[in-house]
Amino acid sequence: MSIASTDLFSLGLDDHDRLNKELGGGIPPGSIILVEGDYGAGKSAMSQRFTYGLCEEGHEVTYLSTELTVGSFLDQMHSLSYDMVDHILDEDVLFLHADIGESNALTGGDEQSDRKELLKRLMEAEVMWDADVVVIDTFDAILRNDPKFEALVRQNEERQAALEVISYFRDVISQGKCIMLTVDPSTLDEEAIGPFRAIADVFIELEMIEVGNDVRRQINVLRFAGMGEQVGDTIGFSVRSGTGIVIESRSVA
Repeated sequence: MSIASTDLFSLGLDDHDRLNKELGGGIPPGSIILVEGDYGAGKSAMSQRFTYGLCEEGHEVTYLSTELTVGSFLDQMHSLSYDMVDHILDEDVLFLHADIGESNALTGGDEQSDRKELLKRLMEAEVMWDADVVVIDTFDAILRNDPKFEALVRQNEERQAALEVISYFRDVISQGKCIMLTVDPSTLDEEAIGPFRAIADVFIELEMIEVGNDVRRQINVLRFAGMGEQVGDTIGFSVRSGTGIVIESRSVA
């Protein structure tokens, strides 16, 4: 069942690209958005496009990156024509860098004890959950580098570990907030990622397809609960320096 577009968190930039229109006018409040894609599929660019558009529409966003520092985040956003400087200064966006550590490197001490319980710290960082939308890019890196989650995986209890995280996420979205997770599915076992796929209100797959000598990207909308207008099931896109996300084609679900 569709809901009124005024109830959605608009992704904005209607004069810049057609992404907001293709996704039905925005994302429903109180939802978990899962964006899957292999390395290079455009997960970070898509999460950055979401972040910039949401801020432009007056929403507050927390952006947690496992790869970028604030400097490289601003540089990358600027290269995509998504200028975030004013939004950071105006506190529309809270940028956080997740120090996941070098889990495969020698630390000079007890490696296991030196590693951080990332998921526990994530859920205890109350300020990051104050925003309307929380973006975690990439979520699989946090799961893979959390020693407690890893220990449960070794005991074949990754589903139980995932359900504990999901329980916390449900408490957050019950307040009308949204959580966006980007995941590289090739890095996680099906038992670990399956529960997140099952509970995602919006489930998007970013795919790269080789056509001759070209590599084309597309958004496959696998689930979109609470959509506004019609949502395209397959949306072609590209990522261009100086422009950002560009919608290339559309087929209607």
